[in-house]
Amino acid sequence: MPSAAPTEATDVSAPLPPFEIITRPCTHYDDRPDPADISLLVIHNISLPPATFNTPYIDDFFGGRLDCSAHPYFARLAGVRVSAHCVIYRDGRIWQYVPFAKRAWHAGLSLFAGRDKCNDFSIGIELEGADDVPYTEAQYQALATLSRQLLQQYPALRPQRIVGHCDIAPGRKTDPGPLFDWPYYFRLLGVAATATDPRAGEPV
Repeated sequence: MPSAAPTEATDVSAPLPPFEIITRPCTHYDDRPDPADISLLVIHNISLPPATFNTPYIDDFFGGRLDCSAHPYFARLAGVRVSAHCVIYRDGRIWQYVPFAKRAWHAGLSLFAGRDKCNDFSIGIELEGADDVPYTEAQYQALATLSRQLLQQYPALRPQRIVGHCDIAPGRKTDPGPLFDWPYYFRLLGVAATATDPRAGEPV
C-alpha cells in the first residue's frame, strides 16, 4: 500500500495493554472449503489513508461502512470488500473481524508451497502501519502473544508457515515491509535466534 510521511509520534516505552481480543462487526468473509485446514499465518499492514494512524477508517472499511468521499484516496476502495481475521493497532489493541474458522478475504491472488488461494487455509493478521514506518513494541508483543495462541490452537500452523503478504504475492504486495523485524518477532515466539529463518521452510 502506498505510504506518505507518518502522522503520529509513537511512544514505544509506554506500558503495554493487557492481551485482549475485541470482536468487531464484519460481513466480509465466508466459509472455508475445509474448516480444519488452517495451516498458514499471513502478516500484513494497512493504514487508511496510507501512513495515517489512529483513524476510524480501517474499522469502517472492514465493517463495510467506509465513506469513500471522506478522503481522495478512498475513491479506489469503492465497492471493495476485504477483511482480515484481526487488526493489531499501534497501541497493541487486537480487534477481531472474522472468526478464525471462517475464510477472511485478505490474501487475494497468492501462492504458498505450490498451493494457491491462500485465503482457504490461512489466518490473516493486519498491523496498522506502513512499509516504511517502524512498528511499535506494543504491536510486536500483541502479535507474538496472538501468534503463540494460534500455534497452540492449530497444530498444522508452525513457525515455518508464518509469512508476510509479500512472500505469498511477490511483485504484487510488499507488506509488512522491510521495517518489520522478523528476527525479533521470532525471538518473541521462542524460536531459536540461531535457527534458519522459519519463512524459508527449514526445521527450527
